[in-house]
Amino acid sequence: MFKHLLVPVDGSDVSKKAMKKVAALAKADGAAVTLVYVSDPMPPVAYTDSTMGYGVSAKEHTKVCEAYANDVFKKATVALGSTIKTKSIHISNTTLSEGILDAAKKAKADVIVMASHKRTGLKSILLGSETHEVIVHSTLPVLVLG
Repeated sequence: MFKHLLVPVDGSDVSKKAMKKVAALAKADGAAVTLVYVSDPMPPVAYTDSTMGYGVSAKEHTKVCEAYANDVFKKATVALGSTIKTKSIHISNTTLSEGILDAAKKAKADVIVMASHKRTGLKSILLGSETHEVIVHSTLPVLVLG
């Protein structure tokens, strides 16, 4: 059915659990998988692992984001298994959903496969839903894994 899956990953438990379902879908369809990690291009005032607040340059921030993205890609690729053909794209965008949609265009994917945190009620209002934003603005089918 699908030949090229775009799968946003972020290293969260929800994202990790979705990899088994993504692998099964890719195997069933013989599909390629492109993993995408979206990072904010703007460095924070201070990283949280610091005991003292200090400024971070854009260059340092980019380096840290790239290292984290590579770690997430590596773990997701291992979770998918060696039989799944994977590529990866690291996008910098202040809006997560826009980054995912941009990656889908760059990868020429035919479906976006996303995990959902299943937020409801007040959490949904306060934290929002990136999955919902992708569904609303995508011209591609979006498969939401529960």
